[in-house]
Amino acid sequence: MASAEARLEEVRRELRQFPTSVRELAVPASVPYLDGPPTPLEFQRDWVCPNRPCIIRHALRHWPALGKWSLPYLRAVVGDTEVSVAVTPDGYADAVRGDRFVMPAERRLPLGKVLDVLEGRAAHPGVLYVQKQCSNLPGELPQLLPDLESHLPWASEALGKMPDAVNFWLGEAAAVTSLHKDHYENLYCVLSGEKHFLLHPPSDRPFIPYELYTPATYRLAEDGSFEVVDEEAAEKVPWIPLDPLAPDLIRYPAYERARPLRCTLRAGEVLYLPALWFHHVRQSHGCIAVNFWYDMEFDLRYGYYQLLDTLSRTAGLG
Repeated sequence: MASAEARLEEVRRELRQFPTSVRELAVPASVPYLDGPPTPLEFQRDWVCPNRPCIIRHALRHWPALGKWSLPYLRAVVGDTEVSVAVTPDGYADAVRGDRFVMPAERRLPLGKVLDVLEGRAAHPGVLYVQKQCSNLPGELPQLLPDLESHLPWASEALGKMPDAVNFWLGEAAAVTSLHKDHYENLYCVLSGEKHFLLHPPSDRPFIPYELYTPATYRLAEDGSFEVVDEEAAEKVPWIPLDPLAPDLIRYPAYERARPLRCTLRAGEVLYLPALWFHHVRQSHGCIAVNFWYDMEFDLRYGYYQLLDTLSRTAGLG
């Protein structure tokens, strides 16, 4: 009879093989492009149900924002409007730094002040990123709403619901979103500039490490210096410590077997980023984007992912 350790090693072997099997069956070698918006049936059947990403061209041509939104336009229309701005010393908000999971300092600034920094007219300590993920577009910048649709009709019909959040994104090239996943069906729309995505399917979970970190927040002092302040009485946060652009393969050797997909999203294009896909995001300087979050269905697919996550952790793979 096999020992417990032998059985555990067999589980590890199966988990290491699982991402390769899924990749051969269901994960594209690169993110596919569509030449126009799919019908609701096509979107649900070909992309949402199989949990596959795609980039949709020519989906925003009727939005005035596509031709109008620029830094000068934002200055003219909403330059005096105060918005929540994430400020970090190195551009990484919500990321592992040392033995802490560190969230950004939050500042309320007129958008014109952010534009001054982006256009080189003024300086500000750290790296600025307008990225408040709580429907900050209708909540903080309602003047911009006439320039775009309140949702993507073909996506809303396919998903059977309206978006849970509509977010506005604007920041410096140094602003980076660390590798993570969300429980949302994400429709990400670039209006100006470019976004650079690195993606992993949920099946790559055995290769992606998680560790527990004490949560903390950057505090920006009057002299422009940053201090890391622990969150009091907060539970530890599970987060991915690995930088996929420069992975530490000595510490995380399993990641060498992962096969990320890379894509660049340009103005006028929409990325469908399925729920539970891991993603790391960079951008061109001054990129302007909007995304729609639709809450995922917590169905059998979610249950399968939770099983994979639990097995990966229990087997010591991440």
